Amino acid sequence: MSVLFTPLQLRDVTFRNRIFVSPMCQYSSRDGLPTDWHLVHLGSRAVGGAGLVMLEATSVNPEGRISPADSGLWSDHHAQELRRITTFVKEQGAVPGVQLAHAGRKASTAEPWRGGGPVAPGEGGWRAVAPSPLAFEEGYPVPREMSVADIEAVRADFAAAARRAAAAGFGVVELHMAHGYLLHEFLSPLTNRRSGGYGGSLENRMRLPLEVAAEVRAAWPQHLPLFVRVSATDWVDGGWDLSDTVELARRLKGIGADLVDCSSGGITPGVKIPLGPGYQVPFAAAVRAEAGIATGAVGLITQPAQAEEIVATGKADAVLLAREMLRDPYWAFHAAGALGAEAPWPVQYLRARPAKGRV
Repeated sequence: MSVLFTPLQLRDVTFRNRIFVSPMCQYSSRDGLPTDWHLVHLGSRAVGGAGLVMLEATSVNPEGRISPADSGLWSDHHAQELRRITTFVKEQGAVPGVQLAHAGRKASTAEPWRGGGPVAPGEGGWRAVAPSPLAFEEGYPVPREMSVADIEAVRADFAAAARRAAAAGFGVVELHMAHGYLLHEFLSPLTNRRSGGYGGSLENRMRLPLEVAAEVRAAWPQHLPLFVRVSATDWVDGGWDLSDTVELARRLKGIGADLVDCSSGGITPGVKIPLGPGYQVPFAAAVRAEAGIATGAVGLITQPAQAEEIVATGKADAVLLAREMLRDPYWAFHAAGALGAEAPWPVQYLRARPAKGRV
């Protein structure tokens, strides 16, 4: 029996399988609001048999967007507009999730197909904020260093967004503490040069991310699971590393987080990362074993047998697929055929389902 196609229960939510669609920015929102693109993009992955379908990095305030075209959840109107998507995803048997985020110093950039560079305030952008006034790289503006009042406001924004996520019908909230965005910037000594309670020691650098997790856990319904995406390492000497991640995961578990989604990198450009199939899986395995919390593995997971081995051997509890899901929204159907498992085909597609054991 395929472990990949067995259910996974976290709190009161049961995922029909362990194939999760990773959050992927679509740069197709208008004023943070979803469009028909999001309905079709996310809905097709739910139709395609995934257990969890995660909406992209969704900013908790307008200034936290990666680009002016990014998703947001800073008003009740945003929540209302998202209900159409969550309703459809649930009707297909998948769980809808949303990744709550703030881009920090990497905010106010253009869409990738428009170059991805900084967007100036006079051109529709805004000045980014960060733990410390350090530009992401040459050509990027220096962000404004956040005051304690700014920190308190962001913390409240995350909690408010979690309440709206519940109102919008999501079954999972994931906190984005990875890829060089705001909460990761507080964690990493490469970007956090503050003194005082939110900088310096590991304890102080973890303070805001843990406060956000605690406030979101209090605001998010107790019967629904809370995920956290982390960069398990900065891939830079002297930066955030796996031992730090394990400690953070232990603390997150104590707060009430249910799964740590283990990615890596993103804090600084030009880093050499040893890319290869499943190159981040060891991070998920280490966090799972050492922190005693469920984990998700992500990064160049493309083959059904590869995904099966990850969950069957206990390296992670689920796999999160990104680019492979862009290439093939029906990856779960094809994986089931390859593994001799049953996939949840929609009744409208049953006439096309191959015999068991065939792709």
